[in-house]
Amino acid sequence: MATPIVRRSSNESSRSKEPARVNSLPLATRRFAAWVAEITLVVTSGLIPFGIGVYANSRSDFNRVPLNPVLVVTERAIARPLALPVSYGIRNVAWPTNFLWTLALLAPVTLSWWQLYLLGKTGSTIPKRWFGVRVVNEQGKPPGLGAVVIREGIGRWTVPMSIAYFLWRYSFAFPNLGLFTFLAVLMVLGEGMGLPSRRGRRRALHDQLAGTYVTDATRPLPPKNEDGKSRSQSAKDNETAEWQEGNEQVATTSIAMSSDTSPSLWRRIQQNPNLILFGVALVSMTAVLATLIGTQVYIQTQQTQRTTKQINSQQFLALVKQLSPNSNATNEERRSAILAIGGLNDPQAIQFLVDLLVNETNPTLLDTTQQALVSVGLKAIPELKTKNQFLAGEIESVGNNTSQERELRQKRLQINQGTINKILAVSSGQINGIDLSRTQLGRSGSEGSSSFNLVLDNVDLSGVKFKSANLNQASFKGSRFRGVGEDGRWDTYDDTITNLSQAQLKQANLTDANLSRVLMNGSDLSRATLNRANLSDARLVDANLSSTQLVGADMHRAVLENASLTGADLGDAKLNEANLYAARLGRVIAIGTILSHANLTKTDWQGADLSGAYLDHANLSNANLSATRLTGAVLRSAYMENANLRNADLSLVDLQGANVAGADFQGTILAPSRQDPADQFVQTPDTGSQSAVVQGVDFSQAKNLDAKQLAYICTQGGIHPRCP
Repeated sequence: MATPIVRRSSNESSRSKEPARVNSLPLATRRFAAWVAEITLVVTSGLIPFGIGVYANSRSDFNRVPLNPVLVVTERAIARPLALPVSYGIRNVAWPTNFLWTLALLAPVTLSWWQLYLLGKTGSTIPKRWFGVRVVNEQGKPPGLGAVVIREGIGRWTVPMSIAYFLWRYSFAFPNLGLFTFLAVLMVLGEGMGLPSRRGRRRALHDQLAGTYVTDATRPLPPKNEDGKSRSQSAKDNETAEWQEGNEQVATTSIAMSSDTSPSLWRRIQQNPNLILFGVALVSMTAVLATLIGTQVYIQTQQTQRTTKQINSQQFLALVKQLSPNSNATNEERRSAILAIGGLNDPQAIQFLVDLLVNETNPTLLDTTQQALVSVGLKAIPELKTKNQFLAGEIESVGNNTSQERELRQKRLQINQGTINKILAVSSGQINGIDLSRTQLGRSGSEGSSSFNLVLDNVDLSGVKFKSANLNQASFKGSRFRGVGEDGRWDTYDDTITNLSQAQLKQANLTDANLSRVLMNGSDLSRATLNRANLSDARLVDANLSSTQLVGADMHRAVLENASLTGADLGDAKLNEANLYAARLGRVIAIGTILSHANLTKTDWQGADLSGAYLDHANLSNANLSATRLTGAVLRSAYMENANLRNADLSLVDLQGANVAGADFQGTILAPSRQDPADQFVQTPDTGSQSAVVQGVDFSQAKNLDAKQLAYICTQGGIHPRCP
């Protein structure tokens, strides 16, 4: 039969010449280049939408919505093994950011699976085709999806990353992510270099596990017959000639594929199903044996618990008889019985003591009951919380009509509150996870001066759940609401964080308290004292901090979106990189406050005093700064697009590099005036010479500039079309 002649078109011949330069490179180089291209495609597919989402989130013209729960779960799943600190609340982002960040999550996953599919079905991904690289099995065919999953999922990534993570997690540098990144890259590259085989040829671990080989796609192996027998003599001659031309890599691969006797993991599983049966049988026998032993241990434990419970019940009933009204026991015997009940460590004993606490009228026995509950410790908190909520509900139902009945219930509630107070104070540092949500531990508006005051100064309250609790007028001076987790390191995922969201903290004293990263969304902190408190990275979305004292507080990177700080004192506070989107800051005193790089978009500062404040690189787009005092403030490189600066005092302000496009300067004071003797205590930062205040600032798109302002701008080096 005549051999058919296949004519190549001019386009095909030109395309065959295009990869000539690439194909001239060694196979190992092309293989590495293809792998880098694959990783670059996957990473780029996520970074591009993520970057656009970050930009959209910085814009002020998009509505804010809660972050997608899928993204929240993903963020926490990544943060836990990497020991990253994450926010325990769901933050708000611009609505396009939700879509873009979801795309940034799905795109790399989709592209990775598509590359695995192509690799399993065709032996090449798109980058591998570009560089003329192909992956085949021992028969010279595409490896299939199962082998590809073992090759890429286990061999290439799981094994080296697991080793890198183990070395990093238990090293002295944990949780330094830089070291983990270095170890991960080192292990992945080392695994890709491969180990020498018995024939002296290097072969990567992932190829050995999956039984695959990397070949030169531009010079494929000669095909075999269907029956797997030897080729014809002419085929052998052609193959020998091809080897002699210098294709040493293909020849080595052919020899390895035909004569390498070391079976791969995947091939061993396929060829020896008995190994799987043996493994399943061994695991089953181990599971049955473990179940039998566990059952016996469980039965013995339950029997011991029942015996102990029976003994405690008998003792409990005998002690309760001594406390009955009909008994002839003395007060000393009653006190001994109450203390003995507290030592039983029994749920019914705790419930009995809590009921006795609010019903006992004898002051001596009342103190003894409280002492017994304190000795019980944190186990008594759930019962005390339930009783607390019941008494608070009774007080609300009684109202002000029956003052005597209300006073009686109020007294019982105060006793309950005092007991909880003592338990928390005694158990400092051991109360992580205690739930005191919706508990009444502070004063209500109608209570008099004799009401209970919660005092937990210098106490470790990290991890307590105070959500929606009443903590009005409580004292937490120097207390800590955040602690290290099991790893004993700060700023890792397992840090114990107190939940104070929607809590009532009116007039509470939190001076010098550590509230870093604490969740306080929707909390009422009006007229509270937070001087020198650590609120870094805290979440205070929709919180009420009106008339709050925050002098010298550390609030860098805190989230205060839509928060109310009207009339608050922020003197010398640190709010650099904080997020105050749409916050209300009218009449705020912020003398010398650091707001560098802060997000102040749509904030309302009307009538505030920002003398000497640092606002460099801050985002003040669409902010209301009307009638504010900014004397001596630093606004270098600030974003002030469409800001309202009507009647504001900007004398001696440094505006170099600021963007004032669309800003309203009607009535704004730009020219420095004579220093008022009453303001000599204000220490303004050094802004250089007066001519440098607006030098180089473009006022071309500023609004409502009058002749006096223009004259000052032009003479001081500002830019405007009307300047000579």
